[in-house]
Amino acid sequence: MKKVLFFLLFCLVAGIVCDAAPRRRKHRRSAKRTVRHAPKPVKLSVHDADPFHTCEDTCAHVHGIDVSHYQNEVFWNSVGDDTNISYVYLKCTEGSDNQDPLYLRNIEMAHSHDLKVGSYHFFRPKVSTALQIHNFKAQCLPPEQDLIPMLDVESDAGMPTEQFCDSLNKMLQLMEDTYHQKPLIYTYRNFYNKHLQGRLDGYPLMIAMYSDEQPQLADGRDYIIWQYTCKGRISGVKGEVDKSRIMGDHSLKEIYYVR
Repeated sequence: MKKVLFFLLFCLVAGIVCDAAPRRRKHRRSAKRTVRHAPKPVKLSVHDADPFHTCEDTCAHVHGIDVSHYQNEVFWNSVGDDTNISYVYLKCTEGSDNQDPLYLRNIEMAHSHDLKVGSYHFFRPKVSTALQIHNFKAQCLPPEQDLIPMLDVESDAGMPTEQFCDSLNKMLQLMEDTYHQKPLIYTYRNFYNKHLQGRLDGYPLMIAMYSDEQPQLADGRDYIIWQYTCKGRISGVKGEVDKSRIMGDHSLKEIYYVR
């Protein structure tokens, strides 16, 4: 009798084990299945959708770039021959003694490929304006300029607005005395609206605002150039580059260097 009971118990346990095994295998197979949800579409701006399909390829505006050593070596033959870029502003100097290490190469090569070239100085409001103009004019030589010099104004260095504007006006006057024409002023829309509105009458402006909408200045000032992206892509520049265009009824001739 004990043998019969033992045999029946053995069969019952074996049946349970055999019945459980397929369920474990099914469980392992189902664990390997993953549900792949389609990614949500990302909304791209016109500047991100296709960085090589750009405004200057499809419109009649006059476009340009500004370049410094941050772009490393630029292949100017490609910029001049393979793009619709018409002008370029090159970083020349900054503050009292900083000189862009690629400026001399850039200006020579850009000229050799028939681009209209101008030079700019990055303004440091707490630094002596006499030292800054000395630095700039030692590099920015009139015979090499197609476009009027440009002053890059992006920082007030924590100075009160009146003190900052006093330093800026001194620098602008020194540039005008040196080159005998008013310089182009580059700045951001928000910076202009906060510090400069109503203070730069008579000076041509390049306004930066990276948006699909054209910038509006708080005082209603007109401007000649809009820098519309800092993430432009063009043939001849390995990375990103600032791109701009001449606005409305303005023309590139308005900023030609007059000798």
